[in-house]
This record gives sequence, structure tokens and C-alpha cells, in this order.
Amino acid sequence: MSKLLNKPLKAFTLYALIILVCSIPVYFLVVDFIWQQELDEHNQIVKERIVENFKLIKTSDEELGKTLVLWNILQPGTKLIKVDENVIKKDSVYTITKASNYTNDAQKDRFRVLESYLKINKKNYFLSVETNVEEADETLLAIAIVTFIFFSLLVVGFVLLNKRISKKIWLPFQNTLEKLKNFDLSTHKSIEFIKTDIEEFEQLNQELSKLILKNISVFDQQKVFLENASHELQTPLAVLKSKIDSLLQSKNLSSDQLDLINQINVPLARASRINKNLLLLSKIENHQFEDKEVINFESVLTDSLTLLEDYIIDKQLSISQSFENNDQLLTNKVLIEVLVNNLLINSIKHTENGGKIVIELKNGILIVKNSGITPLNHEGMFNRFLINSNEPSNSGLGLAIVKEIANRYHWKIAYDFKNQMHQFSVVF
Repeated sequence: MSKLLNKPLKAFTLYALIILVCSIPVYFLVVDFIWQQELDEHNQIVKERIVENFKLIKTSDEELGKTLVLWNILQPGTKLIKVDENVIKKDSVYTITKASNYTNDAQKDRFRVLESYLKINKKNYFLSVETNVEEADETLLAIAIVTFIFFSLLVVGFVLLNKRISKKIWLPFQNTLEKLKNFDLSTHKSIEFIKTDIEEFEQLNQELSKLILKNISVFDQQKVFLENASHELQTPLAVLKSKIDSLLQSKNLSSDQLDLINQINVPLARASRINKNLLLLSKIENHQFEDKEVINFESVLTDSLTLLEDYIIDKQLSISQSFENNDQLLTNKVLIEVLVNNLLINSIKHTENGGKIVIELKNGILIVKNSGITPLNHEGMFNRFLINSNEPSNSGLGLAIVKEIANRYHWKIAYDFKNQMHQFSVVF
């Protein structure tokens, strides 16, 4: 996964590479054109100097002939010969490729040629001036090397600028992200975002602030409703339970009536259990368990196993315990007892008769395993009212309470299924 600013950086780098590669032949053509223009100008100046110098020199035709013989031998790149009167033509400029007469290299070079006709002592002469043009492959190689060097500098500059811009411009976004990571809806505290002069980030912070305030309000309303509803339900549930207990003690009930009352008593007990769990969740979320004391987890586990002993014996379960290197924790004892009880009860419920439960406590990690055939539904496992068993007494709040207690102390809780064993782990 790449960062946001690296996305345009790659595109910019590729675009710069394409442009610079395409610029190489353009540079070559421009440089070559300028070079040829300069050589043409140079050749024209040579011609004009020759004409002017011959005007200044007074010489006979015989001496001029001897001079031209030496000229054509000693002067490289130029040729001056006498022509007939009818051969006069316009000046011409062109490029030729041939082997140099002055080097042993068999490689052919380019030459820029000026051909002109001029008068010396009132007679026509043909002048040819050749000037070597810079080699095309050498020019192209030089341009390519220079382009590559500048492209490398460009890429390095892009990377350094990208890092600096990322660190400076995206700082408000990083601050916002960090605050969102540490935000806890149950604390009832909104987030105060740092002011920024970047319009997009400021708009983002404003919208997030509105959203957070709205969620806090909804969360508080839900908690108040849940707490009030649970309190209001507690009294009628207790009355119904008392009335049913009184009916069960009556001696005039038939067997059908007793069965009917027992059928009513089961969902009533489940409703009472759900109500108590909802009240417990509400208290945890409202931070009503602030009293802390030093807790020995091993002792809590031992007490919980003793409490659930009849249930374990009834299902003929084998219990394996391993307690090592256990540090004492400063927590609320009631919450720890609820967490341990819910984890053990959950394991007992999901273990077939004659199954196995393994409890490990070492190095700040509590692991509760139980034998099973198929894994539980991972998705939303710790959500409220998610039921993974068919028992009518299950309220669907046990693991949700465990998760809430773990969040309360910033512990990590996880579920896994391997080697035909369900495994719940809590990292303190």
C-alpha cells in the first residue's frame, strides 16, 4: 500500500521521463541546425575574405596560377580553380559525408560545403569551402548523457520535495488521524482538532467535529434509554418471578399447569438475565466501576471454576490448567470476575459432553480453549445479542460484556479456531 503523495509522484516522474526522452531528438535537430547555420556563415566569411584579399593583391595571371596551385595543396578544406566564362552558377550550400583526407580513421565525417563563383583579375574562378560538422552520434550521445543527468536531478528533487511537502502539508491530517485513533465514544469527550490554513483539511475537521458530536449525543441517548428501560423492567420482572415462584409452591396445580408455568419461567429467567447484563454494560460504559485493587488472576480463575464445578461435572468435561509467571493487576475485582466467568461459561456452553477445556495463564495472557467441531462466526462475534449456541438461556451479551471490559482496560481480545479447539485469548 503506497501513500497518497507517492501516487502523483510516480505519474510526474514518468511524465518527465517521457518528455525528456522525446526532447533528445528535438535538442539534436535544433543544435544541428544552429551548428550548420554557423558553419554556413563561417564559410561565407571565408569567401568574402578571399575576395577582399585578392582585390588588395596586385598580381599577374601567371603568378596567380602558381599561387592557386600552392593554395589548393596547402590550404585544407578550400579549393580555388579557374573556370570558363560560361560556367558561372549561383552559390550553393549543402552537406556531404566522406572520409577525411587528413586522418587515418576510415570513419566518414560530415562536411558543410559552400560552392561559389567569383572574379579575380576579371576572370571567373570556382571556390569550394568545406568545414567539418560535429559528428551526429557524438552530439546525440552528449545530449542523451546531459538529459539523463538532469532527469536524475529531477527525480531526486521530486523525492526530496515530496517528503518535505508530505511532512509539512499533511501534518494537520496526521494530527486529525491520530486524534481519531485515540477517540473513545464512551468517554463522552469530543475532539478538538488543530486549526489549519489548508481549506480542505479545515473543512474535514469541521465535518468530523459535527459527526462526533452527533454520535456522542446519540450514544448518550441510547445509554440513558437502555439504563432507564433496564431499571423500569427490573421491578415487573422481579414481581413476575415472585408470582411464578408462588404458583409453583401451590399444591392444587395439575401437571399440565406445572409444565406451562415452567415454560413461562424459562424465557422469564432469560429476560431477567438480559436485563441484568444490560445494566452491567451500562455501568461499565458509564465508568461506575472505578474502585481498583490488586487482583490475582489465578485466584479469580480458581474461584470461578469452583463456582461452575456442578455445571462442569454435569457435562463430564475435563479441565486442564496451566498458570505460570502471573503478575498481579490493579483493576476492579467485580469486572475481572465477570470477564472470567463469562469466558468460562461460554466455553462450557460450546463444549460437547465429555469434551475438554484448557485454561492457560502466563506472561500477561489468558487463554481459554475448548474442544469443538466447527469454528464460530468470527464476524461480529463480540457484538451484542449475537448468539452462537442453541441454548434458550443464552442472552447473547456474555462476549459483548467481555469485550467491553477488555476495552475498559485497553486489553486485546481475540478468537481463533485451530486443531479442533475454540480459543479465546486476552492480552493484558
